[in-house]
Amino acid sequence: MNESFALFGLSTTPIELISFVLSILTVLLNIRQNHWAWLFAILSSATYGVVFFGARLYGDMALQLVFISVSFWGWYQWLHGDATHERLPVTRTSRRGLWLAAAGWAVGFAVLAWFLHRFTDTDVPKTDAFLTAGSLVGQFLLSRKKLENWHVWIIVDVIYVGLYIHKGLMLTALLYGMFVAMAAVGLLAWKKSMGEGGAAAASMVLK
Repeated sequence: MNESFALFGLSTTPIELISFVLSILTVLLNIRQNHWAWLFAILSSATYGVVFFGARLYGDMALQLVFISVSFWGWYQWLHGDATHERLPVTRTSRRGLWLAAAGWAVGFAVLAWFLHRFTDTDVPKTDAFLTAGSLVGQFLLSRKKLENWHVWIIVDVIYVGLYIHKGLMLTALLYGMFVAMAAVGLLAWKKSMGEGGAAAASMVLK
């Protein structure tokens, strides 16, 4: 049912291919600030949870479960998340918000690395932990439509490419290489939308 096959010279499985397509749709809709992105995020997280379990990437597997939960919150935030309960505009994160995000990433990395090393058989506990914690930070910033979410995703996705090559998930490695380019496009698109939204929106900061 989920046997490996070759696609454009890359070894993959049906569930990985489905996850690949759903993830591409998610990021494309994120770039366009289309709230239906969250539906595809939920679906892709569910299917990728299965993929990562098979690859013994338990941090990433658990991350998908968190993503599913956060996606419902993010969906609401995008539709009703500002002070007037209108659609959320793109804004920058304050300096305090950036420090909190960095601290959260560091603490998450330390806790997850310890847990994965002690309680799982993963062979990449530190890398898995670092990327899982970073992805949580990126997802939170994305949920609040903070411009800096794209910076986080660029950093995380570059490292994910190497991790998935190491794990033999070649189609997913290709996907994350595409994500790097798409994150750069998203960053430029969101910057443009901030310019169109005016200075008032740009002055809002992470609460």
